[in-house]
Amino acid sequence: MAAITAQMVKDLRDATGAGPLDCKKALEQNDGDVNKAIEYLREKGLARAAKKLGAGRAMNEGLIYTYSHHNKRLGVIVEVNCETDFVANTDQFQAFSRNVALHIANLAPEYVQREDVPEAVVQAERALQKRRAIDEGKPEAVAEKIVEGRMNKFFEEIVLLEQPFIMDDSKTIAQLLAETVAGVGESIQIRRFARFALGESDSADDNA
Repeated sequence: MAAITAQMVKDLRDATGAGPLDCKKALEQNDGDVNKAIEYLREKGLARAAKKLGAGRAMNEGLIYTYSHHNKRLGVIVEVNCETDFVANTDQFQAFSRNVALHIANLAPEYVQREDVPEAVVQAERALQKRRAIDEGKPEAVAEKIVEGRMNKFFEEIVLLEQPFIMDDSKTIAQLLAETVAGVGESIQIRRFARFALGESDSADDNA
């Protein structure tokens, strides 16, 4: 195993913002490889974030972020909640809120999470996709698997958290959220949003 020096720990702390003990452990776990240690800390942070996201914490602070396109023909309002006003005022939280609003403006999701999609809408889409698979000559068992794949694609198109982030399509909005939770150290949720575009019907604009 490579010798872990104080300078290596300091450099890793500067790069990640993690505590000294976590940095030392990350370097030890990865035989002194700094890049692997950074990835180790990132994954550890996301694991902690996942626990926070599912911890049922009260999120009564946050902000209402508004975005208006340069031609004033498109606008977004999004409510993002966190636990404390301290985090609400951090650059990272505000940058996340801004990025989410920009993403909504461009990709026009209809719902925040999969659970928000009305069951009638889900069942209608599922029936449509199964009918298409059968019409394509697929056996029943194969058709069911095809339907599941197509339903995941359907949710990706209309559900905010499942969409690839417009500024980095290697991650979804849900992953961006988890990274932000790991960064600020407390729970965050995208509660609701509204998207307004001239000429569009009201039904596509609000998902409160």
